Amino acid sequence: MIARFLARRLIQIPVVAGVLTLTAACQIQPARVTAPVGNDPDDPAIWLNTADPAKSLILGTNKAAAPGGALVVFNLDGTVRQTIRPLDRPNNVDVEYGFSLGGRSADIAVVTERLQHRLRVYRIPSGGGALEDISADGGVPVLADQAGDASEPMGIALYRRPRDGAVFAIVSPKSGGATDYLWQYRLNDEGNGRVTATLVRRFGNFSRRGPTPGEIGEIEAVMVDDELGYVYYADERFGIHKWQADPDHPEAARELGVFGTSGYKLDREGLAVYAGSRGTGYLVSTDQIPGGSILRLYRREGTATKPHDHQAVVGVIPTSSDETDGIEIISRPLPGFPDGLLVMMNSGPKNFLLYDWREIAAQITR
Repeated sequence: MIARFLARRLIQIPVVAGVLTLTAACQIQPARVTAPVGNDPDDPAIWLNTADPAKSLILGTNKAAAPGGALVVFNLDGTVRQTIRPLDRPNNVDVEYGFSLGGRSADIAVVTERLQHRLRVYRIPSGGGALEDISADGGVPVLADQAGDASEPMGIALYRRPRDGAVFAIVSPKSGGATDYLWQYRLNDEGNGRVTATLVRRFGNFSRRGPTPGEIGEIEAVMVDDELGYVYYADERFGIHKWQADPDHPEAARELGVFGTSGYKLDREGLAVYAGSRGTGYLVSTDQIPGGSILRLYRREGTATKPHDHQAVVGVIPTSSDETDGIEIISRPLPGFPDGLLVMMNSGPKNFLLYDWREIAAQITR
């Protein structure tokens, strides 16, 4: 039985800016939880085992400096399958399928290793075995010639271009300017089973708004809708930006839209897409609230006449996840999750929460 139906005691959530008080009865509850990561969870990713969905994996970062920093690999029941360490403050992680490596198709996970100013690339065996580091020279340098926070990679999203299978990593640093905030790299097969990267463009507007007047915020959450070819990123105190993911697209140099500019109490953090049929579905964002982060849902397809107009909110859903950073969604059926799975970072208990998508769908006002 879903834990939601077992909760009887009211849980008071701290008031944020005098506006928010919820009870356990209002919040959706997870179907499963992972083991704790140890120090500081941040971002999850999901790898689908197409041959045997029951052997699919959840990956999550433990955002600590070396030697404690790690990429933790979980089974669907939340138990730990593999811990990859030491990593030096791994921030975010993403998964992509079908990267061409040595003439063969490989599924990969890529992690931003913040204090080493690089990416770590891992091959995910088709049978779901142990992940293997295939980064050239122990790590792929990014954000060249930058200093301080601007040299530290945080967010990452991977994109596989349909026409040629090229795979790109879109990276957000800890700090950046009002334009060209994001760095996009093409991942390359070095020819010896290792992966390098080539910078192909910088793009992305940033409001520079922070929590208080005069304070500059940041961009961490980056997400790519592979099927439709769009990249979204969260300008934490302003809104969600939309661009073309293909650096060679005729419209690659212009912003397609901005939404999610109102209704949030704190930072816009995790971003993910629930992909329905024929380009429908939902863009999901989190409002990072202590004791109970809120999901805000938007139509993936926009409106009938404006595909880049995602202003309409179709769901405002309180969760039991504490001060959530990263989230990930898969809309394919998995054992125990027939309509898909949402994974949310859970700050206080230092773990990740697994939600049945049916709990979310029941509250969508489409």
